[in-house]
Amino acid sequence: MSAAPVKIYVTGSCPYCFAAIRLLDQKGVPYERVSVDGDRAARAWLLQETGQHTVPQVFIGGRPYGGYTDIAALDRQGKLDALLHPASGEPDAGQ
Repeated sequence: MSAAPVKIYVTGSCPYCFAAIRLLDQKGVPYERVSVDGDRAARAWLLQETGQHTVPQVFIGGRPYGGYTDIAALDRQGKLDALLHPASGEPDAGQ
C-alpha cells in the first residue's frame, strides 16, 4: 500500500509535536520532520499556508490538516488511514 507524502513541522519543546509524531509512528507511515525552531521564515510560511501560529502542523499529500488534535480526531473518526494511504481506494477523508 502506497503512502501519501507526510510532512510535519515541529519545535523541539512542543508536547503536541511529540504526540503527533508518536501517532504517525504508530501508523507506520514515513514522514519528513521539519524543525521550525528559531526559523522565522518557516513560521511565517506556515502561518500563510495554514492560518495557524501553532505547531505541529501536519501536511498530508501537500495539504495542511492541522495539528495533533486535528489528526487524532481524524484517526478516531476512521479517516486518517484513508488520507495516509490514498491508493487503498478509500474516499478522501478531507471531503
